[in-house]
Formats: sequence, C-alpha cells, structure tokens
Amino acid sequence: MPNVRADTLPRASSLWSRHQPGDFIDCYSVESSLTLREAASKGLTAPSWVRSLLALRNRLVRPFGLKTGAVPGTDAIGIFPILKESADEMILGLDDRHLDFRVALFQQDRRVYMSTWVRPHNLAGRIYLRLVMPFHIVICRGMVARMAA
Repeated sequence: MPNVRADTLPRASSLWSRHQPGDFIDCYSVESSLTLREAASKGLTAPSWVRSLLALRNRLVRPFGLKTGAVPGTDAIGIFPILKESADEMILGLDDRHLDFRVALFQQDRRVYMSTWVRPHNLAGRIYLRLVMPFHIVICRGMVARMAA
C-alpha cells in the first residue's frame, strides 16, 4: 500500500476559510504525479463495499429528510458534488440540516492532500459524526491510497 500519512492540510487551501472552533477537520496525503482531476476520479470512486455501506446509510437517513448524494445532472465525482475547482484545489461537498461537509483535494510539491471538514449543526449532526468516524478513517485512507501514482 502507498505511503499514506495523516497530515495537515496546507494553509493555502481555501477550506481553511470555513474552519471555526468546534468544527471537525482531518487530512491524509500521499505522493502522486497524477493531475488533481485524475487523483480525484481515481480516489473518490468508491469500491463496492463502500457503495454498499453508503446505500445502507441512505436507506437509514432518507426518512429523516437528509441528503443522500449529488443531485443528478450536477458536476460530481462519485457521490460528491464539485463546488470549486482550480489547478491545485478541488472542493466537493454539500450542506444539510444536521451538518455541512466538504472534502478538499489539494496538490502541492508532488503530494495530494485530502481533507474532510465537517460542521455539525445540532445534536443529530454530532451523533452522526461520531457514528461514522471509524468508517470515515478507513474509507479516507483507502481513497488517498488510490490517488498515489
């Protein structure tokens, strides 16, 4: 497996402009010679076991009116709507009733950084974040590993 490391998102990322005390943010990085779009397409396309978990999640949260992915017809990679794209950064994500989340992909010095930012809005958002965290870590590390080249 490529050398994926827990890291800090470079301060040049626009994701930092959203960050406030109490928000969740993490970051993993890997060396890669892929373009940012290639890395995103390779990394954010979920393997079948992750798609199965997401399908289960969507069935469980749909009765509560929570969003279940990108709106058809929008520019997205996997389930993530693209909100911003430049040569060195891509921001994906969405806002929902229980939380807002973004995934930032940032490329610098032959490394791709993937950071997840979450702002819970209420108790349901904080509970949801705690429940998905063990899966989040495994899934994110796997996504970043697929971005290596």
